[in-house]
Amino acid sequence: MRRKHRRLQQEADLDITAFMNLMIVLVPVLLINMVFASNGVLDLNFPLGSSADKALDEKLQLQVMIYPQQLIVSDDRGGVIATIPATERRTETAQISYDFEKLTQVMQQIKARLPEKRDIVLMARPQTDYQTLISVMDRVRAYPALVAGSLVQAELFPNISIADAPEANAGSTRGAEPVTEGSGPP
Repeated sequence: MRRKHRRLQQEADLDITAFMNLMIVLVPVLLINMVFASNGVLDLNFPLGSSADKALDEKLQLQVMIYPQQLIVSDDRGGVIATIPATERRTETAQISYDFEKLTQVMQQIKARLPEKRDIVLMARPQTDYQTLISVMDRVRAYPALVAGSLVQAELFPNISIADAPEANAGSTRGAEPVTEGSGPP
């Protein structure tokens, strides 16, 4: 005859205090990091291709071209508004500095003449330093202004598009090819 062995059944005691401690620490840290991550995002608008409406071509398009020797602020019809020469050249690291205060002043003057204008195209050479591109974007987007005793960021041209700059000796801003997702320098 067979004996049946009954196993004693015990209720499993779940100890979730360690998990709860982890969640208490992890959730606030993730929420705080999410706020900082959203502040670091730059919204970019890529220029439309050649199939764009003719009405869009009739509007004035402001451009900032970044060259190693200078920054050129112009419109899409080839008219140069301002030229800002490079102020410092470091040959060892290939970093070039520009007069960003003058760029901010030029942008403020343009905004005073065209208050409804919100978009601008940054045209850079493929060799342009990343920090230079970000610095130009920051100066074109907004500037610090004193309003009611507090320092705020006054809006200039927040809708920024990026395109390839034409060759420096081309003399005209026409012929720049827009950068699209997935494309890069050949």
